[in-house]
Amino acid sequence: MSTSSLAPPNPKATRTWAKPSSSLEGTEDSKATPEERFELITRRLHEVLGGDLIKGILVEGKRHPKCYWAHIGYLVPLMKISDFLRAGVEVTILLADVHAFLDNLKAPLNLVEFRTKYYEYLIRTVLESLDIPTDKLTFVTGSSYQLTRDYNLDAYRLAATVTEHDAKKAGAEVVKQVESPLLSGLLYPGLQALDEEYLDVDFQFGGVDQRKIFTFAELYLPRLGYTKRAHLMNPMVPGLGGGKMSASDPNSKIDLLDTPEIVKKKIKAAFCEEGNIEENGVLSFVGAVLIPISELRKERIAAAQQKQEQEPVENLAKPFVVDGAPDDAVFSIGRDEKWGGPSHYASFKALQDEFAEKKVHPGDLKNAVTKAISELLKPIRAKYEVNAEWKDIEAKAYPSPKDEKAGKKKKEKVYHPPPPGKGRNAAKQPAGDAATAPPAESAAPPAAEAAASS
Repeated sequence: MSTSSLAPPNPKATRTWAKPSSSLEGTEDSKATPEERFELITRRLHEVLGGDLIKGILVEGKRHPKCYWAHIGYLVPLMKISDFLRAGVEVTILLADVHAFLDNLKAPLNLVEFRTKYYEYLIRTVLESLDIPTDKLTFVTGSSYQLTRDYNLDAYRLAATVTEHDAKKAGAEVVKQVESPLLSGLLYPGLQALDEEYLDVDFQFGGVDQRKIFTFAELYLPRLGYTKRAHLMNPMVPGLGGGKMSASDPNSKIDLLDTPEIVKKKIKAAFCEEGNIEENGVLSFVGAVLIPISELRKERIAAAQQKQEQEPVENLAKPFVVDGAPDDAVFSIGRDEKWGGPSHYASFKALQDEFAEKKVHPGDLKNAVTKAISELLKPIRAKYEVNAEWKDIEAKAYPSPKDEKAGKKKKEKVYHPPPPGKGRNAAKQPAGDAATAPPAESAAPPAAEAAASS
């Protein structure tokens, strides 16, 4: 073996997708102060670790902050990604094919490639439907660098540093817990930490359930000689059933390509107990997705009106309010006049308080949410319907059980001949010839016979 094969890893050499940092001049975020940009980056988050690092980059003003996010497929974190992009953050979305495979075979290798392409289509379409600039958005497939010599050598260096206790603790809330855990579950947190260095970011974004992996990265990356990154965490939003939102339970979440009929069915079946604001997925969705989008749409309309562009204003998407709503309203619940008429809310807190006081009926809230979600998903679904390539990729990424069964090769039967004197074709020994049989002590022991036949 040549000594060069054990030369120190060079993460920079693996970044085949890297592009020069975009200019700070002439962009929407260039007009905002560092304080305003930091507020946009960190608003509505559950926790920020290392926020001073991001502040320092913004104040210095020489480049944009850089982040990465890997847990894709939900509208809630996409709202935060839209904040990052509006604040001028260079966002890398990791299509984590290797991670998905390691997490207890969550995604079969033959489907991973198609699923990464599917999500790239989906995320770009969602952000474009919200009029979010995507020029600072980059998609990177994990296997493009996680199978390189440099990354693997760093993984071995990490494995020689991390204790089993720390690896198990870090992945406790993220890695799927099973009765007989696999070794891959111990590797997962370390690889996610290494991604921060190999993707060359300033901070990583995820849910608060990622906190143990984030603190693990803060502890161990410096031990490899790499910089400690900042970490931004979203609050956990309950699923429609009241518990944790889960990719394996389609009824616990709204899928971005759900039809109005499916949306109506999911919301109708969702847990929405009167007065309950703690584990109410329907109410939480309003606060995490619908009201932020309403606020964004109101900002867009106000900016267009200031420029006196009346025609574009008519074409802009409207906030989720009914006709006649006050100017400060960001969400309305429509009701017939005989039931009290519509109610309007200028903030999520106002809606939350009225629901807690049982002034809002769950049925009325569900109707308003169903209507808003269907309107939100309509342009996304429309782009999907006219994109044949996207449809083809979805069919390959998520084949129906019938298609999966048809695609599997039948297991070939292999003939194993029976041992001598055994099997249905062996000659039967006459009863009177027992005396001619070999002595018992000369016969092969059962264990040896089994070994010979295997």
